[in-house]
Amino acid sequence: MLLKTIIVLLFIAILISLFGGLNFLVKDLGGNNKKRLLYALGIRIGLAGLLIATIIYGAYTGQIKSQAPWDRQLHPENAAPAPK
Repeated sequence: MLLKTIIVLLFIAILISLFGGLNFLVKDLGGNNKKRLLYALGIRIGLAGLLIATIIYGAYTGQIKSQAPWDRQLHPENAAPAPK
């Protein structure tokens, strides 16, 4: 449950960074100073990398399981049990 919470928080942080970058883009429209926009982009790239690494870690350790119907058909041993 902790891993899923971390994933949701990282996704929300990425969205906040995205809208922060949009805000900087609109405010700095006429100026040559794009440092804030590039800084927001760097934060977003870092958070996205951390999110992908967290998802890979969760899948590798088995804390995150696929519930997709095609995974149950192809690999029934790796899929989570079907809800009743």
